[in-house]
Amino acid sequence: MEATDRTTNFNFSHEEEDPDSSALSASMSIDKLLPALLECFGIILCGYVAGRTNIITSTQAKGLGNFVSKFALPALLFKNMVLLDFGNVIWPFLWSILIAKVSVFFIVCVLTLIVASPESRYSKAGLFSIFATQSNDFALGYPIVEALYQSTYPEYLQYIYLVAPVSLMLLNPIGFAFCEIQKWKNQGNHQQRKLLIMGLVVLQVLKNPIVFMVVIGIIAHFALHQTIPPFMAEFVDGLANSFGGAALFYLGLSMVGQLGKLTRSTVVTLILLITAKLLLMPLICKDMVDLLDNSNTSALNHSSLSNYAFLYGVFPTAPSVAIYAVYYNAELEVVTSGMVISTFLSAPIMYVSAWLLTMRWMDPQLLMNSLQNVSFNISIVSLVALVWTITVMFLSKKFKRLPHMFTVNLFLAQFLTCFGMILWNFVVKEDNFIGQVLTFTLLCTSLYSTYVWPGLIALSLVLMKGFEDVKLSPGLFVIAGWGVPVLVTAVLLISGEKMPDTIDSAFFYGKPQMICTTVVVALGILLGGSSLVCLNRGSWAHNDQIQEENAAEDLVTEVEPENQTLFEPVTPSGDLNKVCLLCDCAPPQPMPDMIISTNMNNTPPLTGQCENSCKSTDCLLVQVEELQQVADRQVARHVLLCLLLTVSLLANLSSCLWLLLNPVPGRLYLELQFFCAVANYGQGFLSFALFGLDKHLIILPFKKRLYSLWYGKKQEEQTDLPDEIRMTCTQFTKYHKDQCFHDIVKKRRCGKRTMVDCFLGCELVEWLQQVGLAQDHGEAVLYGTRLEQGGVLQHIKQEHSFQDSRLYYRFMT
Repeated sequence: MEATDRTTNFNFSHEEEDPDSSALSASMSIDKLLPALLECFGIILCGYVAGRTNIITSTQAKGLGNFVSKFALPALLFKNMVLLDFGNVIWPFLWSILIAKVSVFFIVCVLTLIVASPESRYSKAGLFSIFATQSNDFALGYPIVEALYQSTYPEYLQYIYLVAPVSLMLLNPIGFAFCEIQKWKNQGNHQQRKLLIMGLVVLQVLKNPIVFMVVIGIIAHFALHQTIPPFMAEFVDGLANSFGGAALFYLGLSMVGQLGKLTRSTVVTLILLITAKLLLMPLICKDMVDLLDNSNTSALNHSSLSNYAFLYGVFPTAPSVAIYAVYYNAELEVVTSGMVISTFLSAPIMYVSAWLLTMRWMDPQLLMNSLQNVSFNISIVSLVALVWTITVMFLSKKFKRLPHMFTVNLFLAQFLTCFGMILWNFVVKEDNFIGQVLTFTLLCTSLYSTYVWPGLIALSLVLMKGFEDVKLSPGLFVIAGWGVPVLVTAVLLISGEKMPDTIDSAFFYGKPQMICTTVVVALGILLGGSSLVCLNRGSWAHNDQIQEENAAEDLVTEVEPENQTLFEPVTPSGDLNKVCLLCDCAPPQPMPDMIISTNMNNTPPLTGQCENSCKSTDCLLVQVEELQQVADRQVARHVLLCLLLTVSLLANLSSCLWLLLNPVPGRLYLELQFFCAVANYGQGFLSFALFGLDKHLIILPFKKRLYSLWYGKKQEEQTDLPDEIRMTCTQFTKYHKDQCFHDIVKKRRCGKRTMVDCFLGCELVEWLQQVGLAQDHGEAVLYGTRLEQGGVLQHIKQEHSFQDSRLYYRFMT
């Protein structure tokens, strides 16, 4: 990087000085890209609507899928394998795509084997690796490539047919082998030999009509001398031409209901897989072409081919991966949801990339101003979100506990980053060197701190998991989180040289700043990535929850030795005079007469005399709930925060390395720069989404207020309950309440000398699923909500509606 001219960073190509500049501007046709995208996604939308409205049922959709995969696509591959012109193929391009796919396959496979649990390690490694490398080349990729390159580089179209067999014949069999190994391990009887497993994998591959027709097509290519006999040409064309619309329509059908299968446990996996597919794959494809394609004497053709490799890497995952997941009955939720998300995320990426590549010339000063404006605008909105989030952390008093203490430091670093960018927007336009240096110091230090803190937070979670008896020293983490950025910034200020005529804070000190940023980002990725891997190898979140549950149970079941005989557990039919069976924290509400009538001959009325009434402020059960609210470490939220910020660090590292290794980075670098600006100064949105809406401080009180407004007027009109609520309550009270009482209701202390029969909301949810009253978690929560609305159960203090959580509830008399 020359210290004399900062604008070379945005001088993406020298086409304005090249007599062939008109050829570059015509190398891709952006005018045809938008209609192609509308065509593809319009047909996908039609298929989705047809599936959602049951015009075509899921059973009928399988028939269309079989036609596409076993007739239309094999015919299309056979036709193009026969007509393929190997003379115009640039083989380094194919080797580059091969190396890129193998690299991503290997990375995903190894990380999955390290992180995943032994019960499903091999099947996850096989399916996730296939997911990250098998693209939807023919249905979605080919129309887009045709729209972009048909008039300028028509030979690029045939590369799709050459690249596709890389996954089908080389990588997929490896993934199938892992799935067969997992299947063999789960069966228990290890009579099958390894040679037999390999035979099954080879048979599985050869049975695939796509692979079979690729082999037949290559043989026919040399036997028929690149011509299809006239007697079969029309037949093959008819099947091949039917592929495009049918495949896109089937893709829309296959998307129906897939996002509803998302769970909290699959979100983290999806983020990593989509990052590997839409970020890592295109970058590696482009870099491999830049390294290996030395045969092109024309810089224009070389640049066009590397850009084409980038676009190819962005193609979304093929629907056939979902078929593999169904066949092996593994990770179906992750694969199907990921297929939908990657398909719709790829569209804007492809369009923006193609738009940048087709721009003939861009004014460097205009680009720098645009990037500065984007960073400034995002910083303002993010600053407001961070003020809200930090206020919530202090009001909820979570900042006093680990790991929230470290998270507050991260939020403070993000706040200072946004504040520094807002100041930079005004200071950089003035000729005040001291003001620029001071503002740059604040901005650079706080930005580097946001790179370091995610790794430190992940490390603190690992230490709390592995060394529960060891008290962490927050001071050391705070010193590292702020000391390392201050040290690096000081080194940069001492050794660096200010770049002239620049308004971009990322290049204020030129190449030394790029090197420092690379070091800090690499440190953050290494620390955060290794900590997250160690964290995922255990079930710390689950163990932490168990410990909190045990502590809570100890609090409400502990009794004094001299009074122990007074608190022996009794059944509903036992002596009811020794214990207080109703907690007097809140007066119970009566049930409707119809529901009461079904309960007259069932559970005996819960009566008993309390020696000392349990006051609301002294109720041990309420204290336990409050203790759990404060003690909640929110491990899943912290893991998700660290993971997303680490992914954004990968983009920053790619940006730095891209610029350091390429004197003229190219037009696609601009897209990465804008993404990095959004990721750096928009972190406040992520922090607000995960920690700004505190459950106990904001969401539950808001729901409680709405609940009281909605149902408060109807409490005197309980007889007007909807039919579904009345039927649910009557059925439960008459047929299931006795068994439920026996299975989950326990006596817990609510005062010094009083006890109450109660249960946890999560216990009822689990019980409803076990006995078959609810098919899944969602139905169980809905069932419990209806019981609560019908007056069959209520919260011990009537402060919360029914939830799948560790809140205490009791059945009404």
